[in-house]
Amino acid sequence: MRAFIAIDLEPGLKTGVQDLIRKLEAARADVRWTKPGGSHLTLKFLGWIDDEKIARVKAVLGEVAGRHKAFALRLQGTGAFPSERSPRVLWIGVSAGSELAALQGDLEAELDGEGFPGEERAFNPHLTLGRVKGRDRLEKVMAELEKHREDDLGGMTARKIALFESRLRPDGAEYHIVDEVALG
Repeated sequence: MRAFIAIDLEPGLKTGVQDLIRKLEAARADVRWTKPGGSHLTLKFLGWIDDEKIARVKAVLGEVAGRHKAFALRLQGTGAFPSERSPRVLWIGVSAGSELAALQGDLEAELDGEGFPGEERAFNPHLTLGRVKGRDRLEKVMAELEKHREDDLGGMTARKIALFESRLRPDGAEYHIVDEVALG
């Protein structure tokens, strides 16, 4: 299966994310938007893994989760990767302090030992709103995104981390939780 590790959002935050996406969709730009209910904070993308690796990843999740306590996170601000002049990914920022960075770093270190190499880029916590497919009407969606640069969409307490399966479909990926482990 194609897999990743993430923090699933509480339903109220997912609703807020979808409300923002609806505002951005009004620009009718060539963007593939995140599906309702698909919002999550990715901690580590694993790629295609077999049953043996799935079992080992589940064990690592349990080990790492046991070393970290629940923590607060907030969805704040918007932006684009790699830049707003040449956007490919539109996002909402996530702020959580040192607890999130420690959790993600611990996962990276443990999974590196299991054959999942660490990321070359620094961890930049965010939720993907959409992926830019073409330039048509892009300036309109970027202008709308700019209006929400300082927005605070709310917060939650991260209490679990999850192993997700990503099923690729013609209309975008579908995400399913395979395993979920409580922090602490």
